[in-house]
Amino acid sequence: MKILVIRRDNIGDLICTTPLFEALRRHYPQAYIAALVNSYNAPAIHDNPYLDDIFSYTKGKHAANEPVWQAYLRRFKLLWRLRHVRFDYVILATSGFAGRALKLARMLAPEHIIGFVTEQAASPRIDLAIAQADGERLHETEDMFRLLKPLGISSGIPGLTVLPDQQIVARFRQSLPDSVMHGKGPLVALHISARKERQRWPVACFSELAKQLHVRYAARFLVFWSPGDEANPFHPGDDGKASLLLAALADFPAAPVRTEHLSELMAGLSLCDFAVMSDGGGMHLAAGLGKPILCFFGNSPAHRWYPWGVPYELIQKPARTVAEISVDEACAAFGRLIEASRIAGRFD
Repeated sequence: MKILVIRRDNIGDLICTTPLFEALRRHYPQAYIAALVNSYNAPAIHDNPYLDDIFSYTKGKHAANEPVWQAYLRRFKLLWRLRHVRFDYVILATSGFAGRALKLARMLAPEHIIGFVTEQAASPRIDLAIAQADGERLHETEDMFRLLKPLGISSGIPGLTVLPDQQIVARFRQSLPDSVMHGKGPLVALHISARKERQRWPVACFSELAKQLHVRYAARFLVFWSPGDEANPFHPGDDGKASLLLAALADFPAAPVRTEHLSELMAGLSLCDFAVMSDGGGMHLAAGLGKPILCFFGNSPAHRWYPWGVPYELIQKPARTVAEISVDEACAAFGRLIEASRIAGRFD
């Protein structure tokens, strides 16, 4: 049997799809199982042990230093090569009707296509269709798992799978100061960036929270952010905010982890005991790495995107704006998180 999972969305979406890979491998240990993703999110499933192959293509909007037509030409060549694999099943791992992914699947001419349909959108090309219905009330991971029902898999959702590059992990570990890597308290990831404005917690709040956690728990910190200049209209970053936070924590055990590549973010997060961050791709990476998480939610649906499979404390205010979360609320939530982790034997 040959199975291809198409997931062309963002990092968090892809991470929440990794349980499908494990479930497919367990149910069909001899099958050829592959994933087709975009080049931006592909590193998130690097070395996934349940996949035989990972194929990626570059979206037009992600093409850099080359004409867009070249990215489209490479995509066409890739799809032509995949067509010759002659897949038995192509799974459109997207919530709702995945029109664009269906176009890709049709080019591959598989025996069967599995995907969601809605009352407003459907296609006879999806011959193993699943009604979206109330699926959006489920967590993204639970919703995606419903796509395996036509293959005889309907229960036992595995955890998320994220594997950091151990060479990068070793490089980071060697470069960090001893006060950060070898202290007594928990090593906490502070990820200060968020794509949506309503998901951003002020730098001053991160600073005050870090100071309180150090006093209460002897916590140490790794600071993560999206690199770049805030004024860059194409790839805005938080270099300025990171500098402010690191300056405020100059007298505390805190170190920057500049992550130019997704693989570096994964490696850096793997070193930490806990993570503090807003909802987003980084949060799902931390969950895939098994980290207990204090997460801040703005206007995204918490029931759909909470950290899957790990201990977490989630704070979401009625106004759906992260900036309204107080440091005291965050500190209390972290206290509950660390106490639960101690009871569970995850942290001394």
